[in-house]
This record gives sequence, C-alpha cells and structure tokens, in this order.
Amino acid sequence: MMPEDFSKANYTAIISDLHLCEAEPVHPKYPLWKKFKTKEFFFDDEFEDFLKLISAKAHAERVELVLNGDIFDFDSVTSYPKDAIYKISWLEKMRGLKPREERSLYKIERIIDDHPLFFSALSDFIKNGNRVVFVMGNHDVELHFKSVQRAILKSLRLNPEQEDAVRFNEWFYISNQDTLIEHGNQYDPYCVYDDPINPFVKGYNYQYLKLPFGNLASRYIMNGMGFFNPHFDSNYIMGIKQYLQIFFKYMLKAQPFLVVSWFAGSVWTLFYTVKDNFAEPLKNPLKTEERVNEIAYKANATPRQVRELKELFVENSSRDPFLIMRELWLDRAFLILFSFYLIYLLFSILKTLFDISLFWSFIPLLFLFPFFLFYSKSIVSHVSGYKEPDEKILAVAGYISSVSRVVFGHTHIPRHEMIGGIEHLNSGTWSPGYLDIECTKPIDLKNFVWISPSDQEGKRVAELVKYKNLQRIN
Repeated sequence: MMPEDFSKANYTAIISDLHLCEAEPVHPKYPLWKKFKTKEFFFDDEFEDFLKLISAKAHAERVELVLNGDIFDFDSVTSYPKDAIYKISWLEKMRGLKPREERSLYKIERIIDDHPLFFSALSDFIKNGNRVVFVMGNHDVELHFKSVQRAILKSLRLNPEQEDAVRFNEWFYISNQDTLIEHGNQYDPYCVYDDPINPFVKGYNYQYLKLPFGNLASRYIMNGMGFFNPHFDSNYIMGIKQYLQIFFKYMLKAQPFLVVSWFAGSVWTLFYTVKDNFAEPLKNPLKTEERVNEIAYKANATPRQVRELKELFVENSSRDPFLIMRELWLDRAFLILFSFYLIYLLFSILKTLFDISLFWSFIPLLFLFPFFLFYSKSIVSHVSGYKEPDEKILAVAGYISSVSRVVFGHTHIPRHEMIGGIEHLNSGTWSPGYLDIECTKPIDLKNFVWISPSDQEGKRVAELVKYKNLQRIN
C-alpha cells in the first residue's frame, strides 16, 4: 500500500490557538473563577460545523487541515490523578503536572475525555478521506511525547491506513510547496522552544521537556489567579490603577491574598526558568541526522531547510534572569521588601539609642514612594512587543522554504497583508477571549485561513475568512 502523499494539496485550511483544556467545574461560591474555562464556552460543536463547512467549500475534494499550534493547552490543565503510581509534589497539585511523559499522557487523556465531540468530528473528517497535520506550538509542546500522540490517534478510532493521514510536526510544515506554516513562537523570545530537534532534557533518573518562560508563567502565575483570562495579554498586562480596580471589584472577597499568590507564582516561575536554563539536553550524535531527516520528511522539506529554519530562532529570554524579573515585577517587589528591611533595621538601631517610635520609619518610605513610581513607570514590558511580524524573518523564511506565503499563529491576532515580497497571514485564535472578567464582551474570534486553486493553473490563492459569516477579511 502506498503511503499517504502530503506533498500536494489543492485545498488547505489552517486554524491555530484553540487552547483546548480540561473543563473547569463552576465554582459554587465564586462563579467568575476561571469562567472562560467552563463547558459553557466550549466550541466543539462549532468546530464540527467548521469541518463540514470546509469539506463543502472543497466541493467533495480532499482537504488538508493544518492545526497550527496551541491546539491543546497542557499548561492550563490543573487536575491530577488521585491514584497515581508516581509521586506528585504539592506544587504540581496546586499549579499543574510537570512536563514528564506519564503526566503529559494524563493531561491529554483529560482533554480527550472533556472534548468527545471535537475528537469524534475530527475522526469523521479523516475517515471521509481528508488529512490532518498537527504543528506543535509552545502550549502543546508536550505533543513531543510519542505516548501523547498515540493517545490522540487512539481517540480518533482510525485504522492503520487512516492513521497514515495524520502527522505531528515539530514546528513547521510546507504545504504544496507554496505555503510555509509555522506556529511562530520561535520568533518570540518569551515563548521560543530552544531545540525541537532535541526536545528532551535530563532530570534525575527521568527525562522531561524544558518549557519556555511564557509557559512557566501560565502554570505558576495564571493558574493561581483565576479571574484573569490568559488568552489575551490585555486581560493581565495593565497598570497599577487597573489592577486595583479589578481587585476591589472582583477579587477582594474571593482572593484577598492575591498579591501572595502572584508573588509565590512569580518566584516559582523565576526559579524554574533559571533552573531549566542549566538543564542538559538529551542528544545522541549518532541519531541527529536521522532526526533531522524525520522532521524534514514530515514537513515536506529538505534536511537543509530544517537546519536553516532552525537558525532563525530568536535568543531565549530565559538566559537573562534580570529581564525575567522585570517582566514578573519581581524587581519592584524585591526593591520594596529590601527598602522596608533597611529602614526597619535602621530604626530598630535608633530606637535602642534614642527610644523613638517605629512609627517614624514610615516617613522615609513616603519619601521613597515617588522614586518607586518613577522606576516602575520607566520599565516597559516587552511581552506584547513581538506581535508584529518581522519583515526580515518573513523574507528569509520564505527564501529558505522557497515559498511566497507564510502563515503564523501564536499572537491571537488575525492578519492578512503583504510584507515586502511575502504574503503573510495569521489565523488568530478560537480560544474563549473576552474583554471583561464576566465574559460578556467577546473578542472577534474563530477565523481560519483558506487556500484554494486560483484561475491561474498551478497557483493557489489564500484568504482569511470569518467562520461565522464566511466574510473574507482583507
């Protein structure tokens, strides 16, 4: 039997950033706690309709569906097995299991159990003769584990021939030799995964995945601050005034010690960011070429293209602990704590000499407050600064892969534009995004990239389409 031929495609549909995770039970006392994660906002039925829609748009021809990264959100899964044969730390019980194979397998099984319609719809889509390509993003990097991939294939209930129509790609895929499809996190220093060719690192008598800073922040900070929606930066990156307004309106009763949760989560994020930066990657020089060839085969690329695209990865921000501290606001927290300590120490000495009240220690703190505000405002977060596509990267990536079109995900911002000589598209996100904690002001979502034959023979045309009304976005 001939293997599935992925090299040619007339019709290609691309979506990304679905962020499927386990269902959050409705909190009996605080219904707004992780409300965006409850079953009320699952879109599995819309995904089923979407698959039927693209099948109809292809006029019964085969469709290539590319699920372009962050389809699953392993970082948001916080449950854990109560009867596990392996030891689960107290931190894992609070913030989610670490990225080790047996734990990642548990998480994907939870996602599968909570999204039966999604997987049954995808199964029917493949059984109807279509094919599916998973491109790994930063939040579903745990797809590197083969047992996780097998669990997904098992949930699809496919025969061996149908399983051949499903691929799991490390970070890119070249469709029909005219479109380079990447999740795009490799160009974000806060979310870049260092080495998808050699993804595993050494632990003590085990192996695991070294997660980017952005993933660690999602696990240890956002998972403990359930009123903030992690899918859009504007929901958690804001000024002090906005934080205070939201705290007093929504969190004072539910989470009065929010600052403690933030501080502890930030410290753990910084700790694991620094610790994992020293983790030794698992490399077998005798299998490196075999690994590169495997990635190239699955991506319709050459080994040279794999190596050259890997060279475009940006520098990992995890190598700069002081930058991480600034992004986490830990520099300001440590500055305040250190100031309090020094002033308390000074006035404790003065009290023994002159018998003065420690109340006077608040006076120098008041004088230091303007300096602290000036310092805080002088520091600008760069997390949102990588939402704009880089013209140079697009041009070089297009040249390496011999395409004139590049499709990204990751930013959650839908786009379609010409940047230099490269057509650039971003399919946005399907994740439940809202402008408010009460989830009443939805952000425009659920777009997809549709590539189909044009009037010119052998050429294809791409468009960004709104799923709801099939309106083309220029």
